[in-house]
Amino acid sequence: MWFSWISLAIFSFSCILIIRAISSTRSRPYNTQLPPSPSSLPIIGNLHQILNDMPHKCFANLAKIHGPIMTLQLGQMTTIVISSPDAASELIHKNDIAISSRSVPDAVRTLRHHELSVVWLPANPQWKDLRRICSTELFTSRRLDANEGLRAHKVRELIAYVSECCDSQKVVDIGRVVFTTTLNLLSNTIFSVDFVKLDSDSESSEFKDLVKKIMEEAASSNPSDFFPCLRVMDPLGRRRRMKAYFKKLHAIFDDNIDRRLLQDASRHNDLLDTLLHSEEESSRIDRHTMKSLFSDLFAAGSDTSSITVEWAMAELIRNPKVMARARAEIATVIEPKKVVVESDIERLHYLQAVVKETLRLHPPAAFLLPRKAESRIALGQYIIPEGARVVVNVWAIGRDPRVWADPEEFRPERFLEEEIDFKCRNFKLIPFGAGRRICPGIPLASRMVHLVLASLLQRFEWKLEDGVEPENMDMSEIFGITVARALPLRAVPVVPSD
Repeated sequence: MWFSWISLAIFSFSCILIIRAISSTRSRPYNTQLPPSPSSLPIIGNLHQILNDMPHKCFANLAKIHGPIMTLQLGQMTTIVISSPDAASELIHKNDIAISSRSVPDAVRTLRHHELSVVWLPANPQWKDLRRICSTELFTSRRLDANEGLRAHKVRELIAYVSECCDSQKVVDIGRVVFTTTLNLLSNTIFSVDFVKLDSDSESSEFKDLVKKIMEEAASSNPSDFFPCLRVMDPLGRRRRMKAYFKKLHAIFDDNIDRRLLQDASRHNDLLDTLLHSEEESSRIDRHTMKSLFSDLFAAGSDTSSITVEWAMAELIRNPKVMARARAEIATVIEPKKVVVESDIERLHYLQAVVKETLRLHPPAAFLLPRKAESRIALGQYIIPEGARVVVNVWAIGRDPRVWADPEEFRPERFLEEEIDFKCRNFKLIPFGAGRRICPGIPLASRMVHLVLASLLQRFEWKLEDGVEPENMDMSEIFGITVARALPLRAVPVVPSD
């Protein structure tokens, strides 16, 4: 009996899919101005060509054949893929408002997160209020300068922990300790408390795994994203798992909010205080929106910075001459026995080039978060139809031989030869996005990444565990909203011989 009902349900949904796909195809006018597209199959379109663990590489390979502006029909979803700086510049400079909305993955449509999140909301008044809170209360120069002491303190804690590992010749999981440092910086900025301890592998690993799972579920292939009629079924259970992950995060936030409300009227001068006691109507948000905002900040802020430092350290260990030059510059600029401070960074030109080269080869997100065309858009000689999903493949741009000489080579010197930054003035390097949806946390991420990296290089030399030679390092990656190393970078800190 149960088998019969299940078979009937599967047959019914299959019929619905076929009818809707045919109806969608017939109702969509044939448009020879759509960007070029690979040949597709009925119903599934081009899904069979991109469903693997590395869609950014699949998209890049298809773009080599079909061009830097390409159409993919992914189930019922028309997707436009941008793979060149010129096309990305034209798209965002000329059509920023028309593509300011998001194409929302089904996995984040849980606990109303997509209706409250500064990441997934369209560019409406609610989004503008949340964006303003982030900008004015976290990322302005005034606020960042005020919190410089906190960042310095957290980096000193990191260096003290690595020094203990150095004395005992203990292996350091670089991604974990940098994640913990960044996480505690954020938790102190928002709640004035440390969330985890540097010497507690289990605590930091648990939180890191939770963030990693959220990023992976949001970015993984999901039938509901290609065939919206399947959302009611949640066929792979991604939305159900995401709900459980968000609930774990929200429970942590609730504990801290409740603790603050039970305290006396003493102020902590952190973001939570601002949100609880703001006199401005646009800064007063309900608890559920508050928890969605905190989820965005912790997921994006802690993960992207730690991934960038981990990839930078991996490339430096793999390229000893580059490592030696970076350490030599630090030794020249900063007096012996002085610690690195943020004001030193502007004089560390080669270190800045190392970070840019890392972001070129290993952008934290291989794709900019997908946008949605709110109207019909002209892009060069092509037309982007209303409702299409628009994806910019920054990973492909960073490895395009037409844009970069020897693109697979880690060569920071290229950024000393040409003035390029990652703040949207040159679309050859846009790891944090561009236009009105550019990441608002760039100022904080830039300060933290450079400070942590310079401190780790100044105080220690590094060698791989178990005598692994640098040229034999595993540089494979895993795909999510962020692209992390498949294997954590584990290295032994050594007292410098110089």
